[in-house]
Parts: sequence; structure tokens; C-alpha cells
Amino acid sequence: MHHKTKTIAAAALIALGVAGTAGAQTVMKISYSTAINSHYGVGSVAFCDEVEKGTQGRYKCQQFPNAALGGEREMIEAVQLGTQDLVNASTGALGNFVPEVKIVDIPFLFRDYEHARKVMDGPFGQDLLKKMTAKGLVGLAWTENGFRHMTNNKRPIVQASDASGLKIRTMENKVHLEGYKSFGILPTPMAWPEVFTALQQGTVDGQENPIPVILSAKLSQVQKHLSLTKHVYSPAVLIVSPNIWSKLSDSDKAIFQEAAKKGAEAQRKKVNDDERNGLAELRKDGVQIVENVNSESFRKAVAPAYANFAKEFGADKIAAIQAVK
Repeated sequence: MHHKTKTIAAAALIALGVAGTAGAQTVMKISYSTAINSHYGVGSVAFCDEVEKGTQGRYKCQQFPNAALGGEREMIEAVQLGTQDLVNASTGALGNFVPEVKIVDIPFLFRDYEHARKVMDGPFGQDLLKKMTAKGLVGLAWTENGFRHMTNNKRPIVQASDASGLKIRTMENKVHLEGYKSFGILPTPMAWPEVFTALQQGTVDGQENPIPVILSAKLSQVQKHLSLTKHVYSPAVLIVSPNIWSKLSDSDKAIFQEAAKKGAEAQRKKVNDDERNGLAELRKDGVQIVENVNSESFRKAVAPAYANFAKEFGADKIAAIQAVK
């Protein structure tokens, strides 16, 4: 009898312990617009694993891939309002909330991945993260979407004039729109969840996105031509709601920030892998790829728009980004 009572008491204690931890556990909703096996998914899962490990399971995530909670604008807004905890989103829609961020969306601003990552991880990028706080968003780290390329169903794009007259789906992003118009494109802003169907039905001729997005969205099923235009580098960012952030102890904040760095590393590695292996996969699916795009023709076409960008963002700021070695 005595032994049995002891066992019951121990079981009760264990149950209490479990209830104790369960009570203190916060499950956070994180969302992004691509599949869970995409670069966004890989980065988000890596971040969440680190947070869970670092906080001994006090914080864990529930993943909402494939724009399950809306397009990027809606997701960022929900994080701002506190109805959603975390988002891993491109800067495409972020400029509508934090205008200073729009500078990174200027076409042909970044030379290559090394340059772009150095800028985003350096003083300039870190300063941009801080600017989000005033807008009710806490930027944890720059993740990555990648260099954007054009796909379409009409013709191969080798130089800027080939893009002229094509209806291309774009993000709701003023800087992109202005830049793309200079190529003669008819930019058609549209929320990402609607794009596949629009391409399928021919509502638009094409779209522009990094290789990891083209792969994970299976756009090879609805697009014939891909041109490696590298016309815009698209950063992404891991944002947490001030609701969550304000409740964290300093040591938990440090865990979140460290986890965000790990998430960013994982996401960039996936972008590298997709860039390296993705073209062969797309070719196998029948996509015709133009690798040697005449970038100079695109740079020339966009040059007049740079006068407006300089007015909006400051020529000195643009030059400072370009000067990073």
C-alpha cells in the first residue's frame, strides 16, 4: 500500500511538472508565402528549432507555409497588429510599412550575392532592421529570397527590348514598378497566391522571382522561358511581433536573435543550393533558359529611373551601397 501511494504521489508530481511546463509554453504562428521545403521554409524551421532548443521548449512554432495566412502584405500587417507572431517575408511588401527599406529594391543595385549579403549584414542593413521598430515591427535578421529572374510564355528575353510589351506579374512595390517600366514591361501587381492561375490562364505573360521560388512554386508547369536577368536582389527578413518581443527576458531576446542568424544562414544556403542545382531541374521540365542575358541593355534602360531613385533615397546612400566591397 505504502509503495503504491508513493507511486501515485510521484505520478501526480510528474503530471504537475508536465502541466507546469505546458502552461508556460508559448506556441507562435510563423508564416511565409512559399512551400515548407522552400528556402523560406528551411530558414523558418531552422530558426524555430533553435528557439525551441534555446528556451528549453518554452517557445515553439507552428508553421504556416504557402501563404496560408494571406499574402505578404497581410502577413506583415498581422504581425504589426499582433494577431500573428512571426513572418519570414521579402522586402517586396515591407516598403509599404517601412519606406526606408525600399532602397534595396532598386534594380541592379547589387553586384552579386557576396555584395548583397555583406551590405545586409553590415551597418547599413542593421540600421534598416532598427528602423522597423518605430513601425511596430521587430526585425530579427535578414534572411533571403534571392536574385530575381524573368520567366514568360511568349519569347526568350536576351536583352531589355525583348521584355518590352510583356505583361509581367510583379509585387506591389513602387520601386520595382518604376524600374520594370523602364524595361518596357507592363507590370501587373498581383498577390502571390493568385499568380499560378493567372499564368495558367494567360492573364499575364510572365512573372519575375528568384530560382528557389520558381522551383518551389512549380512554375515550370506554366512557363516556357526563363532568362537569368538578375535584375533585382530580393532580401527577406524575419520579423517578430512586438507583442512577443516585449514579453521576452533579455536572455530570451538573445536566443531569438542568435536563432534568427542561424535561420538566415540556412535560408541562404538553400538559395545557393537551388541556384546551383535548379536550372538542370527546370530544363528537365522543358523550360528554355537564357543564361547569357545582355545585362548592359537592362542597366542602360533603367539608368533614367536612377535619377528618381536618387531623389527619393539620396544619391549618397545609393553610392554607399554600391561602394561596399
